Amino acid sequence: MRKFLTALLLCAGLLATAMPALALEPASRPLYAGMDISVYQGEVDFNAARDDGIEVVYIRAGYGSGGVDACLQSHYQGARAAGLHIGFYHFLYARTAAEARAEARFFASQLSELTYDCRPVLDIEELSGLSSAQASAIASAFLEELESLIGQPPMVYTSAYDASHVLDSSVARWPLWAADYGPSQPHVTANWTSWAGFQYTDRGTVSGVSGYVDRDSFTAEIFLSEAPAPAADTYTVRRGDTLWGIARRYNTTVSALASLNHIANPDLIYPGQVLNLPRGAAPSAGTYTVRQGDTLWGIARRYNTTVSALASLNRIANPDLIYPGQVLRLPA
Repeated sequence: MRKFLTALLLCAGLLATAMPALALEPASRPLYAGMDISVYQGEVDFNAARDDGIEVVYIRAGYGSGGVDACLQSHYQGARAAGLHIGFYHFLYARTAAEARAEARFFASQLSELTYDCRPVLDIEELSGLSSAQASAIASAFLEELESLIGQPPMVYTSAYDASHVLDSSVARWPLWAADYGPSQPHVTANWTSWAGFQYTDRGTVSGVSGYVDRDSFTAEIFLSEAPAPAADTYTVRRGDTLWGIARRYNTTVSALASLNHIANPDLIYPGQVLNLPRGAAPSAGTYTVRQGDTLWGIARRYNTTVSALASLNRIANPDLIYPGQVLRLPA
């Protein structure tokens, strides 16, 4: 997302070194690796991004009362083909509650033509000149209108500073996606008790994306339905993985993984390596309920199995045809 408050975030980070850290924790674990994109990233190779560990992509749908992101359709089609989890965000320009509701209606009209499995997001950054009460009323108007139109609670994206000092508790009934560059957790000191999304840099690098891209961690709270379960008992290392990152995702430790897998040097793991997970770290879900945007390939990859195995187990004649609500049996 475009950052108008980068300097403000930097100042907040410098101040944080002089006072005790006040960091918000994630709403749940495991965490899902993500990025958010817009026309500023241009064309993206989503297969390469997926192979680099990206699981969730948020795509800018539009801005203001009628602006459509020029790369919306190409980003959407590419992310779907790669089997990624998809969400959309809208950059808000409204300066009144009435304008905010109009922008929400425009966003909802865009969403009606798209398939997605992650909460739609209000991106609210342009708050200069607004009081806390005004900014909060505008955000709430947009979120309330959007929720009434899509029938699902959306999410709000803003800086950690604005979450703490500008928006008030009336906005905190929606999940928070906070931007804060530098700390290991966003420094949100008021209103919210946890985060669903954490944008930790705007200078990330991902295979398949030219130049810098926003990088994010997400919790299961971003999903519109039940969260996908992690793979059962084992994890296959992907390019860009670290043992620390895998341990963090599965709520275990580097030493536990190294010991269980007889890894002498925790800094040396390789793509394709199959790691055993501690008992209980990644229980098998047994079944999986298909969500909008799912592909059999994406489900197979998440559960460390193959398309042919899932198709055979579930008597699926055409692997390209699965539908939301379908319950799939998973290999033992």
